[in-house]
Amino acid sequence: MCAAPTLEVLNAEIVACEACPRLRAYCEGIARDRKKQWRDWSYWGKPVPSFGDPRARVLIFGLAPGAHGSNRTGRPFTGDGSGNFMFPVLYEAGLASQPESTSRDDGMKLTDLWISASVRCAPPGNKPLPEEQRNCAHWLDEEVALLPRLKVVVCLGKIGFDAYVAYLVRSGTLASRAAIEFRHGAEYRLPNGMHLLATYHPSLQNTNTGKLTAEMFLKIFVRARTLMGG
Repeated sequence: MCAAPTLEVLNAEIVACEACPRLRAYCEGIARDRKKQWRDWSYWGKPVPSFGDPRARVLIFGLAPGAHGSNRTGRPFTGDGSGNFMFPVLYEAGLASQPESTSRDDGMKLTDLWISASVRCAPPGNKPLPEEQRNCAHWLDEEVALLPRLKVVVCLGKIGFDAYVAYLVRSGTLASRAAIEFRHGAEYRLPNGMHLLATYHPSLQNTNTGKLTAEMFLKIFVRARTLMGG
């Protein structure tokens, strides 16, 4: 497989991917049957492309699309509880143009920020299989190569964190993942000069219970802005 020459081409290839039959069947089934709340919505139902500023210095790396969020809207963290929590924080941090993200056509613009995920299709129970994660891994390899200004990576949750660390080992940036452990607020300076930050995922399970607060989350992105430089 030849590497995509641009982020636009890469996103088109992601949308067309059919590598994981279980995930494709699940996403298409959700899009067909729909949730009652969204019965009049035309679901996206395909792999979800990344989104943001091609000149980004900060990368947000999450787990996977939500069944009735990104799988419905076609844009990362758009139209679900995680996004409803995250975008006001990104807006306050000066990385997003508005605090609400409801559809691909809502005018949202990101500045110095690119949003991606370890798996590009919504998985049943938010739990992709190891094989499905491996099938998606090469998209990140190509994506990072097309984001030459990146300085900071913010991983949302342990699965996203582990997937990004696996990329670092796969790419030769790290010899192994020894001493690289997930915890909220963890910060690592990598051998290539980039910075890796970790945070709890902004899922409703974490935000509704207070495990992750807006103040905690904002602190991560304030730090990311400091590390990315002027």
